[in-house]
Amino acid sequence: MRNKIRRMLKRIRIEDGRKFRLKDFDSAKIRLKQGKASQALLEDGIKRLSTLQQRLYADGRWALLLIIQGMDAAGKDSVIKHVMSGVNPQGCEVVNFSAPSEVDLKHDFLWRSSVSLPERGRIGIFNRSYYEEILIVRVHREMLEREKLPRKLVTRKIWKERIEDINAYERHLIRNGVVIRKFFLNVSKQEQRHRFAERLREAAKNWKISLSDIAEREYWNKYMDAYEEMIAATASRRAPWFVVPADEKWLAQVAVAETIVSALEEINPQFPRINKQKRAELKKIRHRLHRDNRS
Repeated sequence: MRNKIRRMLKRIRIEDGRKFRLKDFDSAKIRLKQGKASQALLEDGIKRLSTLQQRLYADGRWALLLIIQGMDAAGKDSVIKHVMSGVNPQGCEVVNFSAPSEVDLKHDFLWRSSVSLPERGRIGIFNRSYYEEILIVRVHREMLEREKLPRKLVTRKIWKERIEDINAYERHLIRNGVVIRKFFLNVSKQEQRHRFAERLREAAKNWKISLSDIAEREYWNKYMDAYEEMIAATASRRAPWFVVPADEKWLAQVAVAETIVSALEEINPQFPRINKQKRAELKKIRHRLHRDNRS
């Protein structure tokens, strides 16, 4: 099972978007049989992630930024909940990017992301992100008006310019020790409909659906075009996109977990080395604890 997942991860990792076409990543056609081995694989991934996160925190030199994008009901919350279940909350922070506030709109489009970046030694998860500025804002162009940009700057080139800004921003982060992994949870339109119907059937999930969710389905093709161009234009070797098949939630969770573990293994954070001065301090601590125990 692990080998199958690794082969899949190679296929869905996008580092060069020049030939990327979203139609080549049909989630409805990417299926693996779920069983005990798949559950064990997820549990093992969570366990390995927990150990690596401790080392990341202790090392204190790197930060890991995970960007999770996807249509409504793609499973973003589910992935975060299950994959990060074994991580120490002190070393991880989830930021949900809902509609920008009035304060956000008074700043540039990358501002609220910058103030939410993970500190060194921590994992930051963006549930949606600055990429919304070339997704939903592109599909619903009227949203640009709320951003109060000077009118002469809102030209046909604005999406290309924002893509350039994002690429430059991510290069800056990488050069400052932020490891970036980006996930597009690629749910099919049919599966999204099924999940919406499930939310209607189950009373405990009624709150998770609204008319606006249904209305957005009318723009499905426009969103897919925007995602395709976004991934093609912003994928790179050091900030790759993973087009994760999301019709099966367990498969998406395992894929994301394995990708995060692989990213941390690449940087290989280590616990701080104990020098002579620290060993001498530890010796004194042992002596005092021994003395306290005898008193």
